[in-house]
Amino acid sequence: MQLTEGIAPRREQRLTVRVAETAQDVQRAQKLRFEVFAGEMGAQLASAAQGIDRDEYDELCDHLIVEDRSTGRVVGTYRMLSPAAARRAPSLYSEHEFDIARLGHLRDSLIEVGRSCVHKKYRSGAVIALLWSGLADYVNQHGGEYLAGCASVSLADGGHQAVSLYRQLETSHLSPTDWRVFPHLPLPLDRIQDDAAPAPMPPLIKGYLRAGAYVCGEPAWDPDFNCADFFMLLPMSRLNGRYNRHFVA
Repeated sequence: MQLTEGIAPRREQRLTVRVAETAQDVQRAQKLRFEVFAGEMGAQLASAAQGIDRDEYDELCDHLIVEDRSTGRVVGTYRMLSPAAARRAPSLYSEHEFDIARLGHLRDSLIEVGRSCVHKKYRSGAVIALLWSGLADYVNQHGGEYLAGCASVSLADGGHQAVSLYRQLETSHLSPTDWRVFPHLPLPLDRIQDDAAPAPMPPLIKGYLRAGAYVCGEPAWDPDFNCADFFMLLPMSRLNGRYNRHFVA
């Protein structure tokens, strides 16, 4: 496990964010991921028998964890693949779902993020804010110029909300054409009605957009996780408003 030193824990009342320091820390994050992805979203996980969500990228990645100090519980997590770690991987995780050839020239300065989730009892915004703060420290330490990763929307309703969301985003948040990615298994946008009543935007996607991220094309369909994945790209030069204070030293 690659560990990151030098990131001081940040606190919000009883909550603390830090980079996982031990294998036990990572296991606690994996357990939370299992509870959210399998328990809530119905994901089919290869590691389900162990009660955790684990894959081959966990050993290469660093893991942010938000802890509730009053209970010791991990209530939020995010994982990051640094450019150095990515060079040891056969591919980026997102390449399992997307053709990202147009982003090839960004790889040496790109930090891939993913597996973000928050415990269902802690989704008021404080945990997401702390995860962004911890991610900010990580980006500063690793000198990243771009953040990239998939943000998921559940397909429990048959995909109506995911399609409706994409129709909203394609009008105002699509990336320049030279940063477009292409799903290997596209969500069948034309076969799913987008007439669902507007729903609150998923907090993770909202956070990306507020920071200045692009949506880099149509979403992919991930049948194992029963979700639509939106590929998000955040050039650090586009950071907006209050997020600047987190990312600029």
